[in-house]
Amino acid sequence: MWIELGVFALVFVFAMHQFHDLKKEKAKREAARQNAEQTSKDQHD
Repeated sequence: MWIELGVFALVFVFAMHQFHDLKKEKAKREAARQNAEQTSKDQHD
């Protein structure tokens, strides 16, 4: 029983780590997109 619980805990921690990385990447992409929009807006003015 303890082995299964340990495996479940490891999988859970790994999943949380993956979600954290996913959120970080999404934020980075969003910031890059906003930066690109701002740059294109500046060039048109």
